[in-house]
Amino acid sequence: MKLKLPVWIVAFTLLPSASAFAQNKLNVITATEDLASIAREVGGDSITVESIARGYQDPHFVEAKPSFILKLQKADLLIAIGRELEIGWLPPLIQQSRNSKIQPGAEGYLDASLTAQILEIPNGNITRAMGDVHPFGNPHYWTDPENGKLIAKAIADKLIQFRPNDRAVFERRLADFTSRLDAAEKRWLAMMAPYKGTKVVTYHRSFPNFAERFGLDIIGYVEPRPGIPPTPQHTLDLINEMKRQNVKLVVVEPYFDVKTPQSIGRETGAEVLVLPPSVGGVKEVTDYFKLFDYDINLIVEAIKKSGAK
Repeated sequence: MKLKLPVWIVAFTLLPSASAFAQNKLNVITATEDLASIAREVGGDSITVESIARGYQDPHFVEAKPSFILKLQKADLLIAIGRELEIGWLPPLIQQSRNSKIQPGAEGYLDASLTAQILEIPNGNITRAMGDVHPFGNPHYWTDPENGKLIAKAIADKLIQFRPNDRAVFERRLADFTSRLDAAEKRWLAMMAPYKGTKVVTYHRSFPNFAERFGLDIIGYVEPRPGIPPTPQHTLDLINEMKRQNVKLVVVEPYFDVKTPQSIGRETGAEVLVLPPSVGGVKEVTDYFKLFDYDINLIVEAIKKSGAK
C-alpha cells in the first residue's frame, strides 16, 4: 500500500534547500569595506560579500590572520583596491590560499583601480627616502564618488562574466546604484559649494580625490613623508605655514594618534577633525553613501565652527 503524502509536503520537499541557495551564490571577498559595500549594491542576493580589512584599520597595515586564508580558499572572486595599497599583507594571503581562481591575472581576481581616476602618480625614481610612496599613484581613489561609479561598473562587468544569465539583474542594480549616487553627489556638492577652496591639512595622503571632487585645498600633511611619523621640525614648519596661510582645519584618519594634530590645533587655532576615509571607520558609517554623508556633514560643521577660508 502506497503512502499518500499531503500536497504541501511534496511541494516543500521539491524546493531547493537554504544551503542550495547559498551554494548558488558567488562568494566574494574584498580587501576593504568600501569595496564590499559597492559589491553588495551591485550583486544583491546573487552574492555573499565579506571584507578582510575593517574600516577602522589602516588599510596599508592589516594583520594577516590564518582565518583570512580560509576565507580566500572559498572565494569565487577577490576584489582588491590595487595600486599596492595592500602590498604588505594581501599577496601572501592570496598565495597561501592556493586558490587558483583568485590569483592575480585569474578570472576571479579584480583590481578595482584599473578604470578609476588615479591621482599623484609619481615621476622619476622612487626611493625609500621618500617614505611609503605608491609608485602607481595614490590608492585612496574611492573617496571620490565618481570613482565609486567606476568601481561599481567594474564589479558588475566581472559578475556578468561569472553569471551571464544574470546580466539583466546586475545591470539593473548597477543603474540603480549609479542613479542614487548621482543624486547624492549633487546634494554633497551643493553642501560643499560655499566652502570651495577651503585650505586644510591632513595627516596622511588619504583625501586627494575627496579634496579634488569637493573643492578643498590640501596645503600640507602632518606626516613629513607618507608613512613617516611627524618630527618636531616638520611639525614646527607646518604650524608656521598654517599660520601664514590661515589654515583652520586639520583632518586625521581614525587610526592615527591625535596627539601631534591636537598640538598643531592649539598652536594655530585650527579645528582637529577625525574623519574616516572608509566605510566602517566609525559605527555610523555602514555603507558607501553614509561615508560621504558623515564626512561632509562633519567638514561643513568644522568649517563653520573654525571660520576656515
